[in-house]
Amino acid sequence: MAPDALSRAAASLSGARPLSYWLDDPARPEALPALTGDAVCDLLVVGGGYSGLWTALLAKERDPGREVVLIEAREAGWAASGRNGGFCAASLTHGTANGLERWPGEIAKLEELGARNLDGIEEAVARHGIDCDFERTGEIVAATRPHELADLRAWHRRTEELGLGTPEFLDREQVRAEVDSPAFLGGLFDRRGVAMLHPAKLAWGLKRACLRLGVRVHEHTPGLELARSGAGIAVRTPYGRVFARRAALGTNVFPSLVARLRPYTVPVYDYALMTEPLSAGQLASVGWRNRQGMSDGAHRFHYFRMSSDHRILWGGYDAVYPYGGRLDSALDQRPETFLKLAQHFFEYFPQLSGVRFSHAWGGAIDTCSRFSAFFATAYGGRVAHAAGYTGLGVGATRFGAEVMLDLLAGERTERTGLRMVRSRPLPFPPEPFAWAGISLTKRSLARADSHGGHRDPWLRAMDRLGFGFDS
Repeated sequence: MAPDALSRAAASLSGARPLSYWLDDPARPEALPALTGDAVCDLLVVGGGYSGLWTALLAKERDPGREVVLIEAREAGWAASGRNGGFCAASLTHGTANGLERWPGEIAKLEELGARNLDGIEEAVARHGIDCDFERTGEIVAATRPHELADLRAWHRRTEELGLGTPEFLDREQVRAEVDSPAFLGGLFDRRGVAMLHPAKLAWGLKRACLRLGVRVHEHTPGLELARSGAGIAVRTPYGRVFARRAALGTNVFPSLVARLRPYTVPVYDYALMTEPLSAGQLASVGWRNRQGMSDGAHRFHYFRMSSDHRILWGGYDAVYPYGGRLDSALDQRPETFLKLAQHFFEYFPQLSGVRFSHAWGGAIDTCSRFSAFFATAYGGRVAHAAGYTGLGVGATRFGAEVMLDLLAGERTERTGLRMVRSRPLPFPPEPFAWAGISLTKRSLARADSHGGHRDPWLRAMDRLGFGFDS
C-alpha cells in the first residue's frame, strides 16, 4: 500500500476505544453476586456465554421444577459471546460444504435441524422479549478474485444438484446493487439462513430470561475442579462448592474441567473494528439497504455488517494462534492486525475514505480440527460437554445446549443419533507440533488465496487427514 494510504488507515484508528463495541453499551447489566458457601441443585451449568445460558434456559423450559444453577467466571457474555460479529447462522457444521465433506449421509438432516434451530432462536427472542436487534436479513458471500467467483459458481451448481437449499447466485452488477464495492465480482446470497443481531444484548437477554424462570446465576464464580460426589458431581469454586446430580460444561475456549477433552480445542484470536456512524451520504454511497451480513470468499476471509445505528463492523482475516494455546487478555489488542484490517476496509470501500473507527477489539474463539462443535460425556453420563464452534456459536450453541440436555437425560433423539454428535474431531498434537502445524497451514492458506486457490501438498495432506484450520 502506498505510504499516504497507509497513513490514512493509521489515522482512521486514532481514538478507537480498545474494547468491544457491543460490550461498550449502557444496557450492560450489573454483575450478580458470586457464590459463597455450598449450593445443591439438579443441574449445574458451568459458563455464562451462549452455550451455558441456552442450556440453563432450555433446561428450565423442559422441566420448570428442575433446580438449575449457573456459574460464570466473569460476567455473562463478556468473552466470545460479547465480542463476535453478530452473525447468527443456521449452519451447525460451519457451512454446508464442511458438513457435506464430513457427514454426507446426514447433511440433509443437519441442514434441516440448523434451520429449525435458527427458527427457534427467533421465536425465543420474541417470546422472552429480548431486545437484541434481531434481523433475519441473510448473508452474501462475495467473490473478490476470479478463482473465488469460479468456486462460488461451482458450489451453486452443486447445491442445486443436491437440493441443499441453494443460495441465489449474483453477478457483479447484482451484488454491487446490494452492497457497492469495486472489489466485488459476484456472490452467493443466502436470504434466510443467517440473522444479524447485537450479540451482547442477546447474552444479557438470555441471562434475564434465565433469572425470570428461576435459574440461580452466580457471576465472578469460576469452576475450579470437578469431582464425583456420591451419585452426582461436585464443582469447587473460590468460596464454596456446588453439588449437582448433573452438570453441563459450556466453557468452550477455556480449559475444560474434564482434562482429557482439552486437546480437542485450541484458542484462535480474532479481531474486529467498528466504524463511527455513517452519514446519510456515506450510507447512500455503499447502498446496503437490505442490511445483509457479508463475507468474502477467501480462506483468510473478512466478515462485515451494518449495525442498527449505521456503523460498519469489519473483522476477520487474521487468525492468531498463541504458542501453547495460552489465553491472555493482552492478546485482545493487536495493533498490526487493526492496521491491516483498516487498510483492507478502504480497499473494499474507497468511497468511505475519511471514515474513522470508534472501537477496535479482539478475543479468543474455540476451534477444533473439524470446525464445528463436538460433544462428550464424562463421569458415567453425569457430565456433558460441548465445544469447538469455531466462530459460528452464536446460533449453533442453542443446538449444542439441546444435545447436552439430551445426553444428560440419557435420551436417544434425532440429535444424539447423529454421527456428528457421536464422533469427535482429531485432537491437536502437543507443542511444538501444534504451533508448527498451524503456522504452516496458515502460510499455505495465504499462498492458496494469492495463487488462484491452488492447495499445496501440505493442505491436501491436511484435507485427507480431516484436519482443518481457517481464518
